[in-house]
Amino acid sequence: MTQTETVPTDTGEARITWYAGTEPRAVLALGHGAGGGVEARDLQALAGALPAEGVTVALVEQPWRVAGKKVAPAPKTLDTGWRGLWPALAKPGLPVIAGGRSAGARVACRTGRELGALAVLALSFPLHPPGRPERSRAGELLSTGLPTLVVQGGNDPFGRPEEYPEGPYGLVEIPYGDHGFAVPKRAPLGQDEALALLVDGVTEWISGLR
Repeated sequence: MTQTETVPTDTGEARITWYAGTEPRAVLALGHGAGGGVEARDLQALAGALPAEGVTVALVEQPWRVAGKKVAPAPKTLDTGWRGLWPALAKPGLPVIAGGRSAGARVACRTGRELGALAVLALSFPLHPPGRPERSRAGELLSTGLPTLVVQGGNDPFGRPEEYPEGPYGLVEIPYGDHGFAVPKRAPLGQDEALALLVDGVTEWISGLR
């Protein structure tokens, strides 16, 4: 069962779609990337699977997306919107895992600790712009101060798993996956199998959080 609510923030109205967990023990809040919304395959896969595992999933649409704009604002503005909707995420009274894909993962990494998140889930964390490894964003990932899991496609141009520095976080690789976790038709791994790996990795990680 899903429920949608609109939440006012200092940067405009955000939207949260709730996927209620069965006897939930935590909320997983997931923001979208700069180039798409909550219809992304990884976000939908987690929203479809985790409620049965006792995790309520909250898919968050940032104010710029709700307003129908095509281009995401600056990181500072994204962080402000996320902070503004956090009380709604915490309202159920459960521990909240801050998460998101791509730009949404960066927001979760930057703000999770200050907002009192239990942990951070970074899907397709954009370690660097494509072809620009010297412009690393590893600092955001390494400084979360919280239990952190990265789920990364093996062929992600924003940072392949082997490019990641050592640090206090877990990393699940989705073989052959691109930035959106799409796998080529010729890959020995099917699309459904790739998403199952993602869901299983996240589920196992969440079960180990305390």
